[in-house]
Amino acid sequence: MPAPPCSCRNRHLPGLARGWRWFVRALAGPAAVIVGVSMAAPDLDRMQQLAHERYGAGAAEAVGAWRSMVADAGTLDELEKLQRVNTFLNRRTAFDDDIAIWKQKDYWATPLETLARRAGDCEDFSIAKYMSLRLLGVPAEKLRLIYVRAIVGAPGSGVSQAHMVLGYYPSPDAEPLVLDNLIGDIRTASRRPDLFPIFSFNSEGLWVSGASTSSADPTTRLSRWRSVLERMQQEGL
Repeated sequence: MPAPPCSCRNRHLPGLARGWRWFVRALAGPAAVIVGVSMAAPDLDRMQQLAHERYGAGAAEAVGAWRSMVADAGTLDELEKLQRVNTFLNRRTAFDDDIAIWKQKDYWATPLETLARRAGDCEDFSIAKYMSLRLLGVPAEKLRLIYVRAIVGAPGSGVSQAHMVLGYYPSPDAEPLVLDNLIGDIRTASRRPDLFPIFSFNSEGLWVSGASTSSADPTTRLSRWRSVLERMQQEGL
């Protein structure tokens, strides 16, 4: 059974988007806000050691299995890397709310934390997939963590909630492929009419409504992203 939708419905997000066609055109424009956090060379031995110290042998084994997946996928082409990473994390990670996992309303976990807990919400799935693909050499400019409104319930219900997915762009103006913890397969954006994009970001910037500069205050959102990037560096990523 697919994981239930992420319980992000109480977060304030910019107004509803106008669908994926609008969003692809927006991403072809200039970058908006540069985050300014560089990624250090990975030390995966340190990551696995910290997993053992903090969470025990089972967590270290989970990180080891993830490392093996990344190593095995190294020679694949990009589309095969997407599939390998998406399948691994969707199958090995249970969906749960931050309040249940971390006793916080909104916590963005590092891949180490997600692997160790074997659970996460939509942001945690997306972050772990993003970092796995970056380790596999997929350029940051091809990857965006995308906040969307996800339609829930019967078609035409009009009920939606906030959700995060990972988008892969073969070229800047291409239709993205969507990696989602709610479904097992990777689909083009046009095959996800249930998702309405709001804004996107990666380790290089934030894009909102196609503007050349941000039209929304990114401080709260990017402070969490900046925090998780810094914690990942401390953990070896």
